[in-house]
Amino acid sequence: MPYGVRTPLRRDAERNRTAIVEAACDLMTSARAGVGLPEIARHAGVGQATAYRHFPDRRALAAAVLSYQLDRLAELVAATAGQPHAFRILLREVLTNVVVMRPLVRLVQELDPQVRARCQRRMTTTLAPSLRLAQEHGQVRSDLVPDDLVLLFQMVNGIAETTGQSAAAIRAIDLALHGL
Repeated sequence: MPYGVRTPLRRDAERNRTAIVEAACDLMTSARAGVGLPEIARHAGVGQATAYRHFPDRRALAAAVLSYQLDRLAELVAATAGQPHAFRILLREVLTNVVVMRPLVRLVQELDPQVRARCQRRMTTTLAPSLRLAQEHGQVRSDLVPDDLVLLFQMVNGIAETTGQSAAAIRAIDLALHGL
C-alpha cells in the first residue's frame, strides 16, 4: 500500500497509531541524529510489535509524521483565517520546525520524490490563503508566490544541514522573514 494511504482502524488501534505519531513528533525535536522505533514505542506507551504493525519501516513513519504535521498546520491556518498578520507567524513555525525536527527532515529526504512533492504541494496550498490575505493587507511583498515558500524551506534546511547550528538557521529565518 502506498505511503499515506490507510484503511480504517479500530478505535484502540487508531489511538495507538496516534500515540506513536505524537511520540515520534516529540522525539524528533531532539538534537540526536536519529530516533528508533523502539524508543518511539516506549515513549508512546505501546509495544514494539504494535509500533511495527502500524509502521513497518522508517519511511512509513516519516510519511505519517509529516502528514500529522501538515494536518496541524491546516488547523492553525483555519484557526487564524481572516488575520492578515498570521501568515508570518505560521511561516515562522513551519521554518522553525525544519530546524528543530532534523531527524524528521532527514527521514523525509528518504521518501519517494513523488511523495515529497505531494507534501510540498500540500504545504504550499495550505499556506496560500494566508499568504494572499497577508499580501492584500500589505503584510508581505506582493510578488511572493506559494512556490517561493519551497525555496525558503530549502534555504533554511540547507543552512541547518551544512552548519549543524540551530542558531544560524534561526537567524536565517529571521532574515528571510524580514525580507518578506
